[in-house]
Amino acid sequence: MDRPVGPPVEVKQALPPPSTTITGRSVQLEPLTPTHIDDLYPLIGQPEQAPLWTYIPKGPFNDKASFAELITTYSNSKDPFFYAIINKTTQKPIGIFSLLRIDLTNRVIEIGFIVFSPLLQRTTAATEAVYLLAKTVFEDLGYRRFEWKCDNLNAPSKRAAVRFGFTPEGVFRQHLIVKGRNRDTAWFSILDSEWPVVKGAFEKWLDPGNFDADEKQVQSLVELRGV
Repeated sequence: MDRPVGPPVEVKQALPPPSTTITGRSVQLEPLTPTHIDDLYPLIGQPEQAPLWTYIPKGPFNDKASFAELITTYSNSKDPFFYAIINKTTQKPIGIFSLLRIDLTNRVIEIGFIVFSPLLQRTTAATEAVYLLAKTVFEDLGYRRFEWKCDNLNAPSKRAAVRFGFTPEGVFRQHLIVKGRNRDTAWFSILDSEWPVVKGAFEKWLDPGNFDADEKQVQSLVELRGV
């Protein structure tokens, strides 16, 4: 008796994250370097910004030196590969994130280590940054699967994943130990076959015509995906 198997897939390698700038309308994504430290520290590195690092494996920081040490380490990493999110008007970094668990053979990659400063949180620029990264992953680098994972207790991250078009896939119980604490991990993904619909919603949402005179959205991302 024949056993069922999955459909055939073109066997080819995806590409690693680019070491070049990815440019959008309001933000650009630059490979993270130590030159970003001075601008990032007041926004995400000071002791009062400790909550930004609750679900990140490293941080928070007692001083600028320890923050600079981590950013320098991140800058030299190839997996995760880190980007600084740059405000195009000011040309200053306002957050960081990365591509990680880079599997070129199976064409799977993950977004993670997301640290958005208050200047970026809940803004059009934040949505554009995620859109630019997803577009690069699927259209330029050739991945089949784009993952989002977070601590299952991180409700804002889970809401963001769904808003951005990632599909919930369940919870891996007792998946990790992070900072001496248990982490149950919530998994989400976008597949390459789903990207055209997700992309279309992103682009319609980001269009200036989707915002009224008070800069409030006319339609949400979820509505634009027809969910």
